[in-house]
Amino acid sequence: MSDLKLPGEENKKKGEISFARIAIWVIVGGVGLYLVISGVVGIIVKGQ
Repeated sequence: MSDLKLPGEENKKKGEISFARIAIWVIVGGVGLYLVISGVVGIIVKGQ
């Protein structure tokens, strides 16, 4: 089976993670964490 590569893919090294990808994951993780924490706090405050 032949490996099909996308244009520009041969320039990337295997296992290399770009700074932009790390930044996106940090931002998305932060937003998700905020939503979870605010939801838990809302449940606790409503329960009192």
